[in-house]
Amino acid sequence: MTQVQDKLEGTPLIAPSSTDHPLYDQVVDACRTVFDPEIPVNIYDLGLVYTIDITDENDVSILMTLTAPGCPVAGEMPGWVQDAVEPLAGVKSVAVKMTFDPPWGMDMMSDEARLELGFM
Repeated sequence: MTQVQDKLEGTPLIAPSSTDHPLYDQVVDACRTVFDPEIPVNIYDLGLVYTIDITDENDVSILMTLTAPGCPVAGEMPGWVQDAVEPLAGVKSVAVKMTFDPPWGMDMMSDEARLELGFM
């Protein structure tokens, strides 16, 4: 996912993920098992997962959003993500936080998601 940039400051609005951590790919794969119930695409490819931060102690912190603030599963989705990531071997703890800043946009979807939804 490309990072959203603040055009005036040049600083990312979304913190970078721990892409070099050995557990990163497994956490991404786990996030890909969670689907938005209204859209037949997983939350990672939809671009709803903003940041996956993994400490040296294997504590995982995930910052995510929803397609809209009024999404009916807003209260449940963080638990679904936590339940998907927690069982991974080596993961010590998982914390999932929601944000709506920056708001989600269709430009955050992966090419796979755009293709699946007929936008390509």
